[in-house]
Amino acid sequence: MNTFGRLFRFTSFGESHGKAIGGVIDGCPSGIEIDYDFITEQLKRRRPGASKIASLRKEPDEVEFLSGIFEGKTTGAPIAFVIYNRDQRSKDYETFRDIFRPSHGDYTYYVKYGNVDYRGGGRYSARETAVRVVAGSIAMLVLKHLGITVNAYVSQVGDIKLDIPYSELDLSLTYTNDVRCPDTAVANRMYELMHDVKTRGDTVGGVVTGIIRNLPAGLGEPVYDKFHARLSYAMMSINAARGFEIGEGFSAAAMYGSQHNDAFYINEDGQIRTLTNHSGGVQAGITNGMDVVFRVAFKPVATIFKPQQTVTRNKKTVEFVYKGRHDPCVVPRAVPVVEAMAAAVTLDFLMLQRAVRL
Repeated sequence: MNTFGRLFRFTSFGESHGKAIGGVIDGCPSGIEIDYDFITEQLKRRRPGASKIASLRKEPDEVEFLSGIFEGKTTGAPIAFVIYNRDQRSKDYETFRDIFRPSHGDYTYYVKYGNVDYRGGGRYSARETAVRVVAGSIAMLVLKHLGITVNAYVSQVGDIKLDIPYSELDLSLTYTNDVRCPDTAVANRMYELMHDVKTRGDTVGGVVTGIIRNLPAGLGEPVYDKFHARLSYAMMSINAARGFEIGEGFSAAAMYGSQHNDAFYINEDGQIRTLTNHSGGVQAGITNGMDVVFRVAFKPVATIFKPQQTVTRNKKTVEFVYKGRHDPCVVPRAVPVVEAMAAAVTLDFLMLQRAVRL
């Protein structure tokens, strides 16, 4: 429900227009030095109002840690934190108190719970992902000690794709532009598309590619908790996520076994590796030591500024035009969220593996 993970786990709380959002991280190893600047930077990358193509909601997203950290290092105790909401405009949603907005969670949450905080999407708002970024950032700090890195970038917006393999890209350029695409030329085309979509009152979807490097072989808990199954579970829990694939993904359906099989070899360090990585670093649900490569597809933001037909709680058909502050495309702000969830999954599996092989 509101808790993710098994050994490294976190619980989130709060709503979009409530007083605050926050979380509790449990199971974090002790003695990890907390890089507050890194956490702040990751939150900055996700927050609204950070660019001309993002929502104009101005949230500073300043995290306040309440427990679990002493003299700058984790103690092993639960890490509680809070992020106060500063720029809610709840009045913008009064018009939609009784309206089920198309493709939002208004109707489904109303059917399930009856009493729903409709302001800004309440609990089902992407505002909740800021909590994931904090938890994932701490996971990334732990992984850093092990030499494991997690990166993500925008590889598609609408029909504009970045087809260059990630191994040929300079991923340090990802956060140098508002699109979060490491190829400047392609990023400019994506930006133009998002800007055009925004001026037309519409939205567009996209894809985020993720890479986990330097993972050891052997991570994964078959048969129902495979590494890529848990990774998919994490990614599909992100707001607006609609598709997940690892390695060749859906393209594998059109390949022959002779094309898709990854042949083994011994590298210069005496390690078993594969000549290709069509499997995306996971075989039989367990990591094989290669880079884990995956993609997450996100739908267009449901909030558009065009007339739409819908119904009210008393089942009256109406037409409405939305007013408010929203993104024309969610993928730029989804990049740090994808990184955070991938890091949380990775650390959780590493801790589980230590319980299997001492």
